[in-house]
Amino acid sequence: MKILTYIKTKLMAFFDIFKDENDFDEKNIIGFISFAIMVITMMVDLISGFFGHDLKIQEFIYNSFLIVTLGSFGISEAGKIFSSKK
Repeated sequence: MKILTYIKTKLMAFFDIFKDENDFDEKNIIGFISFAIMVITMMVDLISGFFGHDLKIQEFIYNSFLIVTLGSFGISEAGKIFSSKK
């Protein structure tokens, strides 16, 4: 029963991210996940290249993650700069 309560608490905490009033910046979360995927992909590419295997990464997929990362962090920072809250 204690495990079920723990899981329910953690699951509800996860869903708190998606509420309108929360302390999380969703744009930063998406940007970080996109950046992490880019870094992991490049590490796998380096490791596979070291062992002599070619990792085929479509350029438009990498560019899509790059645009999402830059867009997420850029929109987040622009929101901080131009927000009326002080």
